[in-house]
Amino acid sequence: MAWNEPGGNNQDPWNRPQGQKGPPDLDELLKKLSRRFGGFKGGGGGSGKAGGVAFGMVLAAAVVVWLLSGIYIVNDGERGVVLEFGKYAETTMPGPHWHFPAPIATVEVVDVAQFRSTQHKAQMLTGDENIVQVDMAVQYTVRDPAKYLFNVREPDLTMNQVSESALREVVGKSEMEYVLTQGRAEIAARVEKLMQEILDSYDTGLVIRSVNLQDTQPPEEVQGAFEDAIKAREDKQRYINEAEAYANDIIPRARGEALKIVEEARGYKARVINSAQGEAQRFIDLLAEYRKAPEVTRERLYIDTVQEVLSNSSKVLMGVEGGNNLTYLPLDRIIGQGTVGANPPQSNRDSGGSRGGSDTTADRSASGASSRTPTSRSRIDFRSREVR
Repeated sequence: MAWNEPGGNNQDPWNRPQGQKGPPDLDELLKKLSRRFGGFKGGGGGSGKAGGVAFGMVLAAAVVVWLLSGIYIVNDGERGVVLEFGKYAETTMPGPHWHFPAPIATVEVVDVAQFRSTQHKAQMLTGDENIVQVDMAVQYTVRDPAKYLFNVREPDLTMNQVSESALREVVGKSEMEYVLTQGRAEIAARVEKLMQEILDSYDTGLVIRSVNLQDTQPPEEVQGAFEDAIKAREDKQRYINEAEAYANDIIPRARGEALKIVEEARGYKARVINSAQGEAQRFIDLLAEYRKAPEVTRERLYIDTVQEVLSNSSKVLMGVEGGNNLTYLPLDRIIGQGTVGANPPQSNRDSGGSRGGSDTTADRSASGASSRTPTSRSRIDFRSREVR
């Protein structure tokens, strides 16, 4: 029921009974504030002027403090991004700077020297439809602070997603053996290039510093089989290296031996040719001498041949015409002493055929030979074919 309806309690909110509290009177509040800060209303009292001066000083101090709050310092390795009314204004370098205090301007400090990192580990499908487990770590820094702050909502999360996408693309175009063995460095380089291209297309202000494939291995279910395959591959490479080392050792030596044999053959060939040419020339000269004096030349050839044959022997057996007894001459002693004694040693009986006989016969033949030998010293002259 409304307060002014007929039959009501006639509860008028503006006419409350005495002693009942109501809402505060606005006029009274305004009057109190006017009396306290009378200087603003042009009051002529001394107290009003003093209050106005105090209020001005407080206001001036507040303005000074507010202006000083715009001073900021950017450390080494950092950049300051200044925003005016929420809009990008400038990027400041390390050192002290000032900007209009809030709420006019604000500053965001970004560390551009810090190496940020993200790591991704997952199982991926290769180009030959095999599964590999890849563990990759990426390090990056901020190149443009303004782009880092405003172009992407969450740049670090974007970096993580970009690294996973690039890694899956590169691994999906490679074969499993290539990923597990010699292709890790090349895969890391390709992932880094692809990631940088994607980040630049997003205009994130980030730059990749390094991409490292920390581990690439097959799934645990087939780990043993792959370890055996890797060991066999390593053994194969070791055997190849050992064979190459052996070949590098034996081939030069064989070539040296072959060259040595060839040089010896060439020397032998030259020696034989020169010897044959010398023999032919000597025969030609001897033929000329033979044509001039056949008898003398024939005799000389015979003597030279006998001398050459007997000079290489230390024993000579001499027979007597008309008999079958032999005389033994020790040429080694004769040549060493230079003489033949009155009683030279006697030869034993030859037991090989028609020269047989008793020891007495051998002694007689030796005695006969010694009786025919002069008692004085004599030399054997092979050139005259006589024993003097």
